[in-house]
Amino acid sequence: MSHPSAPAELQADCANCFGLCCVALPFAASADFARNKDAGTPCSNLQDDYRCGIHTRLRETGWRGCTVFDCFGAGQKVSQVTFGGRDWRRHPETSRQMFEVFPIMRQLHELLRYATEALSLPAARPAHAGLRRALTKVEDLTRADAATVAGTDVGALRTEVNALLLEASELVRAKVPGRRRRNHRGADLMGARLAGADLRGANLRGAYLIAADLTKADLRTADLIGADLRDADLSGADLTGSIFLTQPQLNAARGDAATRIPDALTRPAHWTTGRAARPTAG
Repeated sequence: MSHPSAPAELQADCANCFGLCCVALPFAASADFARNKDAGTPCSNLQDDYRCGIHTRLRETGWRGCTVFDCFGAGQKVSQVTFGGRDWRRHPETSRQMFEVFPIMRQLHELLRYATEALSLPAARPAHAGLRRALTKVEDLTRADAATVAGTDVGALRTEVNALLLEASELVRAKVPGRRRRNHRGADLMGARLAGADLRGANLRGAYLIAADLTKADLRTADLIGADLRDADLSGADLTGSIFLTQPQLNAARGDAATRIPDALTRPAHWTTGRAARPTAG
């Protein structure tokens, strides 16, 4: 089963963003971030042109959280569409609302990313009509004015869309032949020894797989939406055809040249070093 590439509008385009993830979001000093930063305060590494001054050295200098964050294209949407290219430095009157809108837009774009993937899955066809309606609803919201976006009840919207994503997941995983699909939804599998495990078609939605040993595990057609893969060892694992796997999840894990990943995702550069990154709660 293929894992389609996200449309360009659902991929981060930092060149058309006003460094919003480096300003709007808070950082907490930890293994992820070298120091604390309040929401709405520019990161000390953000340059005047909205580029990161240490982009090529983030991991080595204590900013690993930045290497696993993905706005799913929300940054350029807020910068160029919601605020029409008016940046918060030259138009400081926009800053408060811009920084309020960005994390909400990021969640909306994440929903678009998942819904787009679900619509590409032939086995999920019975759920496609509902998914198309949901996609249109969320897309319309992302193109609304700042006040409308800021007033969005994201929790209710996520619940609505998630029901459709779960339906799509169950339809796809039902195609896994000859076995009972495992349900580990929300399970605490931190540090679990799952080397070589057959997890085809498993429900791992929201599972805590922090530092789990998944070496040579078979995760084909497993639902990984929201699964916490920080420091999980995916060396030699097969993730082709997995459902709702994102680049930040891969970036947070460990892997090697033998790890099989969906064509639409990129093998993290740090996998060759054996050191894992940890994601930020964006």
